[in-house]
Amino acid sequence: MNKQVNLLSKLPHTKRCVRKRAESKTPEVIKTARNFGQMYFDGPRDYGYGGYSYDGRWLPVANDIINHFKLTPGQKVLEIGCAKGFLIRDLLSTCPGLTVFGIDISSYALENCIIEATGLLCQGNCEQLPFENNFFDVVLSINTIHNCDRDGVIKSLKEIQRVSNGKAFVQVDAYNNEQEYEIFMDWVLTAKFHGFPKDWIKIFKESGYTGDYDWTLV
Repeated sequence: MNKQVNLLSKLPHTKRCVRKRAESKTPEVIKTARNFGQMYFDGPRDYGYGGYSYDGRWLPVANDIINHFKLTPGQKVLEIGCAKGFLIRDLLSTCPGLTVFGIDISSYALENCIIEATGLLCQGNCEQLPFENNFFDVVLSINTIHNCDRDGVIKSLKEIQRVSNGKAFVQVDAYNNEQEYEIFMDWVLTAKFHGFPKDWIKIFKESGYTGDYDWTLV
């Protein structure tokens, strides 16, 4: 049975200029961001991260993930939407002997991955994971599946359930009220599906997803 759990509480808060993002958003900017290439990761802030480099911020998150799932050496973990492999690097350093794989749609991110993740990452789509049933002890997907449309989100959740047997954590974009919704719409670039928590809960039930979850709020 799934439950809400905050595994990212120790990430530092990123300063966001929502007004500037809203002013710079155009259909072309959104299209470029959704390519998940150099501009999204390491281009101007208008297109995404505004520079995505390792700074150790995922170390406490990795520790909380390991403690939450009681992970031990020899177990297998998959991160969907691994980008440059920063969390994978920190999971490995926090729990030596853990087997961690990553998958991401971005060839740019994989080609520029952190050295410790070399050989552990593959390119692919969350809607069709290239792994056998129940292959992983835990599957993680942080701020990724909401980049699919509604049908894609359902396919992704079913795939996560299939390869993890329900032992998973998914974090997605959401908002609690109309004010948060308006701020979110000014900020968002890549998410194609989003909603209030109750909307996501319905999607989880429809997909048969039984893993844990939490929301990303702007």
